[in-house]
Amino acid sequence: MRRSLILAALVAVALGGFPAVGSATPTPTWHLTDTGTDARLRGLSAVSARVAWASGQRGTVLRTTDGGRTWQRSTPPGSETLELRDIEAFDERTAVALSIGPADQSRVYRTTDGGATWTEAFRNAEPTAFYDCMAFFDRNHGLAMSDPVDGRFRVLTTSDGGATWERVPDEGMPPALEGEFGFAASGQCLTVAGGRHAWIATGGGARARVLRSTDRGRTWTAHDTVLASGPSAGVFATAFRDKSSGIAVGGDFANPTGSVDALGVTRDGGRTWTRPETFPQGYRSGVTWHPFLRPVAIAVGPTGSDITIDGGVNWHQFDAGTFDTVDCGRDGACWAAGARGRVAALRLG
Repeated sequence: MRRSLILAALVAVALGGFPAVGSATPTPTWHLTDTGTDARLRGLSAVSARVAWASGQRGTVLRTTDGGRTWQRSTPPGSETLELRDIEAFDERTAVALSIGPADQSRVYRTTDGGATWTEAFRNAEPTAFYDCMAFFDRNHGLAMSDPVDGRFRVLTTSDGGATWERVPDEGMPPALEGEFGFAASGQCLTVAGGRHAWIATGGGARARVLRSTDRGRTWTAHDTVLASGPSAGVFATAFRDKSSGIAVGGDFANPTGSVDALGVTRDGGRTWTRPETFPQGYRSGVTWHPFLRPVAIAVGPTGSDITIDGGVNWHQFDAGTFDTVDCGRDGACWAAGARGRVAALRLG
């Protein structure tokens, strides 16, 4: 996959819209790769057109360094029965993976040699904590979040690339709603932008909210969204192009074809949210902005993939396959991952 092809496809869409059937104008499509596994892959980190990492069931970590032609598999020691729901990679050698679950099932593993060896960097000791997602501002500074403990979401911080973690004081976190939690569906329930802004996506309670921080996770404010909420519904993922422009996706995973109140757009950093004019036809668990084409973003879920070319106001489905998560690298290469070991790169149709 080449950056020029991806950009050509997306520029064609942005400038000319989606062509009629039979048109010669190229449109984006997912090109599946052979990963050699049937594990469900909910963690994904796109480094470039050649390098991507994915993680998921049974301690599975996959890495490609040749654009998806081949994949190398590794498993952090002790994670064979764990769900690695999030992975954040900095290059072809360095990555940090998060396993989810109650108590000591929540762990962080780190590699600096492409997965040949892994170090356990964190193991949760709180019986009621359940870590869902991670995000990094840069190669050194990052955050991890847990479902509420004693009525507040728990946040960890690292300043050495995930090698060590410390707990952020609870005083800066607003109280959680009754039944509120985060969804570990795509590694995107915690996202960041710039050097200091971070967002936590929530659901499960009476209202679907986004918690917002402007000081690298030390203090947070809570804001209601326009997405539906309930025991299996809420905000599953957010993506912020910068500290102001963001998209929240979700819905109800128990009703994956329902599309009522499953997407929201913000222009003020998550303080207020509006519904789009047209929206994806179903629950969506992952979303990402394209790094070069500022109005372009992609959302994925079990019933298809959608693209917007106007900053989230209108959405068009371009693929009907199932994916859980999506990410674009700094060079413009976009990848998606999901059930049955599916990993795909965005290419021309």
